[in-house]
Amino acid sequence: MADLVGSPGGEPSGLPDQKAALDRLVQAIRARHYSYRTEETYAHWTRRFLAFFPGKDPARLGPGEVNTFLSHLAVKGRVSASTQNQALSALLFFYKEVLGEDLGQLEGLVRAKRPQYLPVVLSRDEVRALLGRLEGEARIMATLLYGAGLRLRECLELRVKDVDFERNQITVRGGKGAKDRATMLPAGVKEPLALHLDGVRRLHDRDLGKGWGDAPLPFALERKYPDAPRSWGWQWVFPSDTRSKDPRSGKVYRFHRHESFLQKAVKRAASQAGLHKPVGPHTLRHCFATHLLEGGYDIRTVQELLGHADVSTTMIYTHVLNRGGLGVKSPADGL
Repeated sequence: MADLVGSPGGEPSGLPDQKAALDRLVQAIRARHYSYRTEETYAHWTRRFLAFFPGKDPARLGPGEVNTFLSHLAVKGRVSASTQNQALSALLFFYKEVLGEDLGQLEGLVRAKRPQYLPVVLSRDEVRALLGRLEGEARIMATLLYGAGLRLRECLELRVKDVDFERNQITVRGGKGAKDRATMLPAGVKEPLALHLDGVRRLHDRDLGKGWGDAPLPFALERKYPDAPRSWGWQWVFPSDTRSKDPRSGKVYRFHRHESFLQKAVKRAASQAGLHKPVGPHTLRHCFATHLLEGGYDIRTVQELLGHADVSTTMIYTHVLNRGGLGVKSPADGL
């Protein structure tokens, strides 16, 4: 994304009031237990907004300046509708929770056009070919995305305690919209996943022996349950090979795998399988939903498994069923 006019480097001018406002923004986000990703996103767009008006007191910037900035993103920056909405959400939060001002309706805002697109869906044979080119941990993760309908982040953030082998169930904690849900544990992945967890357990034991072994806990649970960070149940199912510092607490943990681990593996496997469609990890979740609907499952059931708040979001998959456009039989097939 190109830097905005008047915002070299995309950073604010360094005005003390702007720096203080950004500090209060971070405090407000953490007080509401938003994810670190949300914190990064909101701080990024607030910095971009303040840099667009260098040297100005944030308290003196109002709806007119917000309109100008967001319209500039759409017209000059040519950002997508989702990116513009992301920036708008960040600024609405900044004004309401930091500056104590409700922006209300922004009149005259130039909206980026939201394209109407259908998700890319693979056939069952194509999914089989893709998974067949994956190995080890990447194959387990991809199978969970396809077999349980997980989002990539939901898969990466799985804890050992959330996988129930007895009930063949996975519990997704704090999914999109901060909602929990339950989905199935595919039978075909149980054995390789169990073997994988044996290896993770050995890694955890070695970390404990070296004085490490803590896993970051959400919110204030670490204070409430001081022994929980080292317990087996709270460990990541897919831990990283290395340890790193938590940008919020400053503590060193072994976090979960980075998103790029599976993204690169899926891209490589799709190329090897000769798939010419644009394929990424999220494609497997699209396949999960579409193949369930093709199998005759009720759309409300699929909605619940996907964790969609509104069934209209799930309805998009009815347009890509393997029965032609909108599932209608062509009159040419009756000739």
